[in-house]
Amino acid sequence: MIRLALPLIALAVAGCKSEARPQVPAPAVPGVECNSNGLESLIGRTRSAETTAEAKRLSGANVVRYLTPGMMVTMEFRADRLNLHLGTDGKIGSARCG
Repeated sequence: MIRLALPLIALAVAGCKSEARPQVPAPAVPGVECNSNGLESLIGRTRSAETTAEAKRLSGANVVRYLTPGMMVTMEFRADRLNLHLGTDGKIGSARCG
């Protein structure tokens, strides 16, 4: 009897599981697009307020996101965002829009 009851209880509990709502990405600012051309001057620099301000000015991006090795990130594309990839030494190794 217990052998029959346990699977039924497991099915009943699994049936109560609610679906997770997908996260809606923040909307990009209309008319603002990132341009990653000409950002070579940022390579080798460290994260700072000055670097962020210069990255925004050079790229036209509204948002700058620093990515560290192994960091989990969302994969949605944002035309107004600049991603600065940091190496294990904390220095910028590459810059990409999105």
